[in-house]
Amino acid sequence: MTQVIVMNGGSSSGKSGIARCLQAVLPDPWLTLGVDTLIDAMPGDVDDGISFASDGGVGVGAGFRRIEDAWMAGVAAMVRAGARVIVDDAFLGGAESQRRWRDAFDGLEVLWVGVRCDGAVAAGREMARGDRVAGMAESQAEAVHRGVVYDLEVDTGSAEALACAREIASRVT
Repeated sequence: MTQVIVMNGGSSSGKSGIARCLQAVLPDPWLTLGVDTLIDAMPGDVDDGISFASDGGVGVGAGFRRIEDAWMAGVAAMVRAGARVIVDDAFLGGAESQRRWRDAFDGLEVLWVGVRCDGAVAAGREMARGDRVAGMAESQAEAVHRGVVYDLEVDTGSAEALACAREIASRVT
């Protein structure tokens, strides 16, 4: 039985919209936890934390990684306690980010989903949202997928969030 759905995609690729649709179409209750949840929960003064450059680049330091490791362990503990969880993340470290999640979810049934979106389309969404640093979406569109292995990939540039959610839900056992 699938216990965790991990969705990886760049900023403004449509992961959050798919997650909301998944919660509507999956028969059981699923929690959605995203990297934005973690960032919003962090204090602004973490030494060597996370930084956002004016060109859309994102830098993460050792302080952020320590907190993120604890968060990953906490998400995994929730799953082990019986919660079903959708993780909405952007693997800034590509395959290394996936390895860290794999370690946290060791022994759990995980469905790995790549959420693709053309950089120009994501950049348009980013501009319309107005709550992201310009350039983040385009710079992450391909970089977050480098070396990552998926069970399924969806493309929000060619399919609506609900259609993507239905495709993902069809793979949940």
